[in-house]
Amino acid sequence: MSTPGCPPLLARFDVFEVDFRAGELYRAGRKIKLQVQPFQVLTVLLERPGEVVTREEFEKRLWPGDTFVDFEHSLNTAIKKLRQALGDDKKKPRFVETLPKRGYRFIGKVEQAARISTPTKAPTATSKVGRVAKLCSESQLSFTLVSVDEETATEREKLDAANDDVGLSLLIASQRLLMVPNGTQVRILEVDSTQPHCRVRILDGEHYGKTAVVPLKQLAEVS
Repeated sequence: MSTPGCPPLLARFDVFEVDFRAGELYRAGRKIKLQVQPFQVLTVLLERPGEVVTREEFEKRLWPGDTFVDFEHSLNTAIKKLRQALGDDKKKPRFVETLPKRGYRFIGKVEQAARISTPTKAPTATSKVGRVAKLCSESQLSFTLVSVDEETATEREKLDAANDDVGLSLLIASQRLLMVPNGTQVRILEVDSTQPHCRVRILDGEHYGKTAVVPLKQLAEVS
């Protein structure tokens, strides 16, 4: 039961469940990979199911004035990735409806979503460049999988979305995905505020000195 005055931690629609505190989306109990911006867009839509959220409202909420990005491209990309995660069709939507030149509306039936907290603005991404962090896995495994380059990171996202374990195994076998123990120190070399991952250099262990592309959410204890 939710505490009075506090936003709910979960919302459900169709076979999906949203955990707002963890920033995670599940389908029939299985976690679906969804990047930060598409998840924030989903959160905003679920605040007001059945109502139009204008493009201007999205810009004010998720891309404030001091954030220098191509807003139109970023929002369109976030909506596209959200639809892919939900298996939704732009022409025959079940969840996210487009209102041309106006905005978007969530048309699915939502449970337990009377109040949803506003997404917290993330710290400036570029402020992390040069800092040392530790790798941490999202699962209970003792290692973290990191991509050797942007192309591999993109391919891995597609394989994760398709639950293609064979494809992931092939990437590991070809050394395009590296198995790095949790807790390994890395130095952040490059961060793109429009992307959920960054480029790092591995500072110890078997892969010492190599560069890799790592999701920001798999970095901890930035010092």
